[in-house]
Amino acid sequence: DGMGNLRVTKKGIRLEGISEFLLPLYVKEIHSRKDSPLVLQSDRNVTVNARNHMGQLTGQLTVGADAVEAQCKRFEVRASEGGKVLFSADEDEIVIGADRLKVTGTEGAVFGHSVETPHIRAEPSQDLKLESPTRSLVMEAPRGVQVNAAAGDLKATCRKELHLQSTEGEIFLNADTIRLGNLPVGSFSSSSSSSSPSSSAPRQTIYELCVCPNGKLYLSPAGAGSTCQSSSNICLWS
Repeated sequence: DGMGNLRVTKKGIRLEGISEFLLPLYVKEIHSRKDSPLVLQSDRNVTVNARNHMGQLTGQLTVGADAVEAQCKRFEVRASEGGKVLFSADEDEIVIGADRLKVTGTEGAVFGHSVETPHIRAEPSQDLKLESPTRSLVMEAPRGVQVNAAAGDLKATCRKELHLQSTEGEIFLNADTIRLGNLPVGSFSSSSSSSSPSSSAPRQTIYELCVCPNGKLYLSPAGAGSTCQSSSNICLWS
């Protein structure tokens, strides 16, 4: 029924121990023994090829000393239970179907172009930080962008200018307290004030919020009526 480690059975050919083939081996299926792993070993690399009926190469998997390479039209990794696609790649796109994608590298994930996602969220008890050290940070959506901090502060910091612009709507600030720090205070011109206030005059504690034609905000000492025009000299050099 065979010779040496090679035996012929009803289910095919059975090899016992380590076998070595010097020429190509053509078979339909290769199975390991029950409860034993199947090991393919080579001094250089192990290559598995798939060909069509014309003998043309359609898929190739190469396990080498430096890398594992797959060449095919579509590469898929499926879950052992249910067959859910966990990872797939083709010429058009790469799809990650796992419930969570976790990047453990200290430098995070680097994207050369845009990132499209419906939701960005930090880990529990961790801060979410969106930062562009050398360029601008752009978030776009056809129906609006929502930034929400349900249990903490929301901070926007930049080195130069922060622009809030609405081309067709309004900018609505709704809070118990709205603070605008470091606003310049306008002063009355000499023509509108004939004499300087005396040292016994009460300290000015109430101001009026004014705006220049170019949009710059400034404070003006409050009076019985509006004093923005009389202290608008700050708009001349802004």
